[in-house]
Amino acid sequence: MKFKDYYKILGLENNKVTIEEIKIAFREQAKKYHPDVSTDIISEERFKDINEAYRILSQPASKRKYDRIWYSNVGKRKQKQEGGREKKASFYKILFGEKETKTEKTKNNKQAQKGENIETEVKINVEEAYYGANKKISLRAVDGKIKTFTIKIPAGIRNGEKIRLIGQGKTGQNGGKNGDLFIKINIQDTKQYKLKGYDIYANILITPWEAVLGTKKQIQGISEDIKLYIPQGTNSGEKITIAGKGYKDGKGGRGDFIAQIEIVIPKKPSEEEVELYKKLKEISKIEPISQMKQ
Repeated sequence: MKFKDYYKILGLENNKVTIEEIKIAFREQAKKYHPDVSTDIISEERFKDINEAYRILSQPASKRKYDRIWYSNVGKRKQKQEGGREKKASFYKILFGEKETKTEKTKNNKQAQKGENIETEVKINVEEAYYGANKKISLRAVDGKIKTFTIKIPAGIRNGEKIRLIGQGKTGQNGGKNGDLFIKINIQDTKQYKLKGYDIYANILITPWEAVLGTKKQIQGISEDIKLYIPQGTNSGEKITIAGKGYKDGKGGRGDFIAQIEIVIPKKPSEEEVELYKKLKEISKIEPISQMKQ
């Protein structure tokens, strides 16, 4: 069987990574090569390899087993290459009579350390999450200077998901790599839409006579207009579900759009309206308390 470098497939340089870093790398590659994004046959094969790599590397037991194979095929060669570069550098120093300074010796005797990761969050609304957006965030660096980043938020991102900016964390020590910047996505509800899982909730306002007689309305969904049928006798607080018109589920499908009915009454009714309501009161047989007991 042909050996596959799963770390390279996920965009990672070596196997010195945590499970969390593997998960983040998987999300980035999966979005890039998802069949919904590209119909290229090569991308489809790459997407299969990405899923296979994540399945193996996301489990500690299978990762340890794979790491032994990876070291024989890749890791050992990397070590030799790095060792060769170090020997070459030392040879040139000797050849040209260069001497290590006290600082360099101390630095070479210390192990390289990767810089610390930094975590922050950015707030976006439901529409921005659904369609994707570019957002700017500003962070204060160790030296006190403000650093601004523009991040691309992919369409259909989940609440709580993190975007990783490689090398934008704290500076590494002794030649170590910089840490990474992780940006947590915080999706905020708006007056128009609320997101729960893959479902989108929206309050739909109707009049008392529409509730009694029933009606058809055209309402604004997250991505298209929706024809909504409200049956006779609909009460305030009832929910009407429109399947497949909600939030993206990450698999090419969508959740549901939930219309929450809210009956509104006039705050300042006209004299004619008041008379009509009085007449309705006289002829109506509805008893709200008895309905609550049913």
